[in-house]
Amino acid sequence: MLSRVLEVFFLPAADPVAAKLPFLDSAWPTTILLFSYLAFVLKWGKIFMEDRRPFNLTKILIWYNIFQVIYNFLMFSAGVYVFLIKPIYDLRCMPTIALDHPNKNTERVLGYIYFINKIIDLLDTIFFVLRKSYKQITVLHVFHHVLMVFVIYWVVRFYGVGGQFMVMGLLNTFVHTVMYFYYMVSAKYSGLKGSIWWKKYITLIQIIQFIIVLSQSVYIYFFNSQCKFPTSLQFLISSCASLFIVMFTSFYIKTYTTSRPQKQH
Repeated sequence: MLSRVLEVFFLPAADPVAAKLPFLDSAWPTTILLFSYLAFVLKWGKIFMEDRRPFNLTKILIWYNIFQVIYNFLMFSAGVYVFLIKPIYDLRCMPTIALDHPNKNTERVLGYIYFINKIIDLLDTIFFVLRKSYKQITVLHVFHHVLMVFVIYWVVRFYGVGGQFMVMGLLNTFVHTVMYFYYMVSAKYSGLKGSIWWKKYITLIQIIQFIIVLSQSVYIYFFNSQCKFPTSLQFLISSCASLFIVMFTSFYIKTYTTSRPQKQH
């Protein structure tokens, strides 16, 4: 029991190679980026747009969303490959693989490009500001974007890439492939936005992904005590998944059962 408690406060050494990659080699770039993002979307951007008309970003949005669909689909496909076709993990216990493992570079690459994609996702909110679509800048939207970048950075710095977080990445890239496809259709055919019947199901699959992530974390903690995945990170995964289940469920109820539909996050 004592060892499980102590493990909450101590993590193994992080991957020295991953920690040297751009945006991961120092806390400053990520910290400055997130503070600048928050300052722009919550204050500076609105000041900048105060006396300006909303920008017409239709073409930019179409190409941005096409890029995101392709990016996320390729990541999802790679995830399917390492999980199902040529497995490098045991789903019953998924610590980050050893530094000398032949598939370590695969884990590093997948983890890093996923992290970079979370940074690219911040553009969503920037576009909202430039279009004066302020109602889309909700607490859920901003919190979700910031937390994903913030948590992934510190996990990589203190623990390394991959491991159990790959489950979240696999599910999330599938969700984002569907979500950005919806955004692309909405941008290209704006008249169809209100008639796309499957829009609300994007939120449902987001909720389902967090339930799966939480379930796996709880299973490993309570039913596989021999697993070497750090208890502190199990707590982090469980806490984030639980929080997002509550927030996305609340969003779904307010948006699709008690109020007028809003744009998906």
